[in-house]
Amino acid sequence: MTSATSDRTLRRQGRETRDRLLDAAVEALGAHGYQAARVDDVVDVAGVSHGSFYLYFSNKEELFAALAQRCAAEMQLLADRLATADLTDLVAVRAWVVEFLALYRSHGVVIRAWAEGQVVDPALVALGRASFARMTDALAPALAPTAPGAPALRTAALLGMIERSAYLTDSRDVGIGDEVVADTLARLMVRGFFVRR
Repeated sequence: MTSATSDRTLRRQGRETRDRLLDAAVEALGAHGYQAARVDDVVDVAGVSHGSFYLYFSNKEELFAALAQRCAAEMQLLADRLATADLTDLVAVRAWVVEFLALYRSHGVVIRAWAEGQVVDPALVALGRASFARMTDALAPALAPTAPGAPALRTAALLGMIERSAYLTDSRDVGIGDEVVADTLARLMVRGFFVRR
């Protein structure tokens, strides 16, 4: 094996280990909560040593910051798709809701930590606010102009409804599948928020 091949292999293995730690953190944080989860929980789930953990992250907070960055990037892509979707089209809105549910399934622990004020690092708080603002900014132009209330509050309420619905179906055993959630939320969004009257 040449040096260049060896370097590529190490880089690939390094990325795979780092990704495994991030995925394990999602599971550990989901099981124990943001405050109670420990590095021990993450390495146990990932099946790596503490030494491997500390090659990539100096502590749990740095690990969470990496998770938050990954979540924010995916939320940006989802907000971009939302901004270009026809939000009066039930099929398009339902497709977006399905994407949001998938995002929540992957990053719900980060979204909950932001939404529930568990994060205290100012940079991470700002990242969460910016991520939610991108979503509400993408929703705002589609709001029915005759709907009552302040537009900023309506978009925040709508995003809150979507997030809490994802939370209930992902984190609590309420016996409602994604198909029903997607159908119901899409109808509520189109008929209650977006349809021009």
